[in-house]
Formats: sequence, structure tokens, C-alpha cells
Amino acid sequence: MCYIGAMLAEKVLEGDLKAASQLMRALEEGEGWAFRELSKLIPHTGGAHVVGITGPPGAGKSTLVDRLIEVLRGRGKEVGVVLVDPTSPFTGGAILGDRARMQRHSSDRGVFIRSLATRGETGGLSLSAWGVLEVMDALGKEYILFETIGVGQDEIEAHHAADTEVVLLTPAQGDDLQMLKAGLFETGHIFVLNKADLEGAERMEGLLRAALAMRTEGDWTPPVVLTQAHRGVGVEELLERIEQHRAFLERKGLRGEGRRRRLRRGFEKILEHLLRERLHQLLSEGDLQRLLQRVEEGQKDPWSAAEEAIRGL
Repeated sequence: MCYIGAMLAEKVLEGDLKAASQLMRALEEGEGWAFRELSKLIPHTGGAHVVGITGPPGAGKSTLVDRLIEVLRGRGKEVGVVLVDPTSPFTGGAILGDRARMQRHSSDRGVFIRSLATRGETGGLSLSAWGVLEVMDALGKEYILFETIGVGQDEIEAHHAADTEVVLLTPAQGDDLQMLKAGLFETGHIFVLNKADLEGAERMEGLLRAALAMRTEGDWTPPVVLTQAHRGVGVEELLERIEQHRAFLERKGLRGEGRRRRLRRGFEKILEHLLRERLHQLLSEGDLQRLLQRVEEGQKDPWSAAEEAIRGL
């Protein structure tokens, strides 16, 4: 069934998965009415715990997410999953299709899996991603697993979206540990050494533990969890660590910090989107159009023209 826009928020709050899918699709397409409909859901969100799963490509993020779904459902938890895929340069849609790896959960109504395209966002958090997280929350999902694209060691978009950020590494990253200090090392709450059966795992574990022992975040020392996600080894321990971090946030009165970051990021993304649309409109009319023409003809340099435009606006 396809609902008209004005009914979507109400249906989502009733737990209607088709309505949620319809709203998410409209958010991805940048429909203004969808974001206004989303605003009706915001007062009803804040209950979910968002777990960001980030790290370099090939570390096993999707396999780990698949195993976490299995363990969470075994404990009777409602789970939402947001998988960020690279954008196809031809269709604009998501490629790789991580959902194919999780088809065994597709018939479980307690699991809602959504793939999102990056839409050109280097860090992987598109305009609609934060909104999709809010829709998952409004559906009553207790845990939302947010897997980023994994563009490199400096990717910190998971930090803006998550309550608990899990950084996934493998023994192959041992020589690149120093790179973590530029981004993921400073923001990660839990570090997972996946493929821990490979050569070099023990050395990598030692390096991680030594480095993290010097970093505290309000009395929270990031733990290191060893996993073999393809076999399900260490996943139960990882979930225990996630729940420990959740309890830590509650105890310290920091439970809402992740949600505040998400909403702030959503505001910034929408503001950028609206300003960009308005700018394109202004460049096609009046003084700005004439100023742009002078730049194109080499009569005025771009920097001076931009400063003049800002003063005029």
C-alpha cells in the first residue's frame, strides 16, 4: 500500500514497515515534504541506541553486522540496520548491495535493513542518512547498526551519527596504527581486531592496547575485542562491551549526546542543501548572473567575485 505524505508519520509510529520504507525513499530523493513529515517523528525518537561500525574496506564490517543482528535477535531485541554503500556514478544508486549478505534476516519482522548511497559524501553520511536513522528510531528499534563505507582511517562520520562507535581493524593495519591518531583513534569507543586468527594479530593487539591505555574519555578506556566475524567468534563479547558503554553513558548523564550530534548534523546537512539550491537559483538571475558572466569572461577573478557576492547577499 502507498500512503500519501501526510499519513506517513502516523503510520510509522504505528510500526508500519511499508510506510517507513516509503518515507525513507522520499528522504533519499530529497523530497521537501518528506523532511517536513520527518519533523513529526522527532518528538517520538531518542530511545534507540545507535552503534556505528566503521573502519577500512575489507575489514569485515558487513560480516560483523550480520553476526551482531543474529546475537541481538537471539536476545529478543528489535534491530534496525543502515548500510552505506558507494554511489554508482551512472545511476546515483547504491552499489555493492550489502543487503544480499544479510538475506537470512529478510523475513524477520524484528529486523529492518536499509542500504543508502553516499550521494557523493566523502565521509559516507548523506543528507538523508540521519533522517533514516530517526525513522528507524521512531519504528521502535532498540538497536540501530550504522555501517559506514569505510573510506579510510580519517573517516569520522560514524562519530556524528553514533552513540557508540565501533572501529574495526585487522592485523593488516598494524603498520598503519599511527594513522588512527588523526581521526578514528580519537573518536572510537570500542576497537575490534577482526580476523584475529591471522598472523600478526597478537602484535596488533599489543600495539592497540598500549596506545588506548593512554586515552581516556570521561573515565572510559576503549576496550579491544578480538573477533573472527565469519565464524561468530567474539561477537557476544563485543555486544557486552557495547552494552557496557551504553551503561557508562547513562551513568555519566551522556545518554543524549549521540542524538544531539545526529540532530545537529541533520540541521547542517539540510541547511547546506537549501543554501546550495538557493545559490543555484540566484546564479541564474539578476546581479549574480551578471557577476558570474564577468568571471566566465575573465573580467573578474573568482575569489573577488565571491566576496562581492557575499557582501551583496
